[in-house]
Amino acid sequence: MTRVLVSGGSGYVGRFIVEHLAAHGYKVTSAGRTPASSGHFTGDVAYVPLHLDPDLDQSHAFHDVDCFVHAGFAHIPGKYRGGEGDDPEAFRRANLEGSVRLFEQALRAGVRRCVFLSSRAVYGRQAAGIALTEDMTPQPDTLYGSVKLDAERSLHALSGRGFATASLRVTGVYGQAAPGSRHKWETLISDYLAGRPVAARAGTEVHGADVAEAVRLMLGTDAARISDESFNVSDILVDTRAILAPVMKESASLQALPPRADGQGVNVMSTDKIRTLGWAPGGWPRFEEYARDLAARFRA
Repeated sequence: MTRVLVSGGSGYVGRFIVEHLAAHGYKVTSAGRTPASSGHFTGDVAYVPLHLDPDLDQSHAFHDVDCFVHAGFAHIPGKYRGGEGDDPEAFRRANLEGSVRLFEQALRAGVRRCVFLSSRAVYGRQAAGIALTEDMTPQPDTLYGSVKLDAERSLHALSGRGFATASLRVTGVYGQAAPGSRHKWETLISDYLAGRPVAARAGTEVHGADVAEAVRLMLGTDAARISDESFNVSDILVDTRAILAPVMKESASLQALPPRADGQGVNVMSTDKIRTLGWAPGGWPRFEEYARDLAARFRA
């Protein structure tokens, strides 16, 4: 049985990864600052403490581990871009230097594979409407994007010597939150139902289960096909109207929906590269199922 350590395993995205890998026969351990609360996972999941601190020797966490999935990230709650708040130096130190230290310790401990959850933010601003592909030059325009890109490069510099590495450039993630946690679009829906203005916006999204499947592909695909590579992980282009339309129906709200957003200028992410490995996200059917389930909470 392959043993996997998932940093940030109790986080929003990390939870999808932990649950998915465990359901597919991996022996999973969740790592982070604190253990998950009771009921956070559907089954029993082992836990080890792990911190984004470059001064700590945390080699013990990688004992008897085959693969390391690094989904942990230190930021102001609810924010990634701008997640540094008023302390960019500490943000970079934790998320770049702390991550690199973990990569190095994993390598020295004999971990065979490392998968890093990066972000579409590494691309930064690109010409309106062009697709983002892995072979284009990244131009991060936020500290968040710069830190993710630098971490990618540091990880890939360690590739080889039996240490396969891959980075997943993930777009916005949606899906069911853990029990008792806020869902991604809670503020948007609350504003709409309260009659507050809601802007017409469009963006790329991917379900957390599809992110988890991408991680599993990185762990199970022949190392020569994934090592020292980055892969886009994105699915649909969705706007605020599409998110709110089921809520309007289920709640019998009389509030007007925002107009359809113009998505022509949005940079969609090409996922041809990871699809050649067999990745097939859920697309609109998966989004519509989630939107209906979410909207059902507001049934009149």
